[in-house]
Amino acid sequence: MAVPRSALKKWEKVREFALGMPGAVEEFPWGETVAKVNKKVFVFLGVSDGSYPMGVTVKLKDEAAHAHALTCPGAEPAGYGLGKAGWVSIPLEHKGAPAAELLCDWVEESYRTIAPKRLIAELDAR
Repeated sequence: MAVPRSALKKWEKVREFALGMPGAVEEFPWGETVAKVNKKVFVFLGVSDGSYPMGVTVKLKDEAAHAHALTCPGAEPAGYGLGKAGWVSIPLEHKGAPAAELLCDWVEESYRTIAPKRLIAELDAR
């Protein structure tokens, strides 16, 4: 299954942004790409090989951001009980999917929820 070019470009921008956060590392548990900080996932990036629809999953504690994310086409609370903790899965292939810039804002919010205070201070100092 071919990945739509626009979705792949968004995915690549979001991945690059996430890995640019202080202390961020990329890992591949369960065959998926994730970005972690302090050994904790702050964004699930799924797979980019077309075997599954492209999307990102972020933790949004801010009520307005969480509600906004859920209005995106195809967005839903994350599975495996993560949705109860504020995680939202946002598909990238749907018409009307959020722009990369908005997705990066949500990735930063998710990072700030997960990262230790010293790394958040480092991010703020940039």
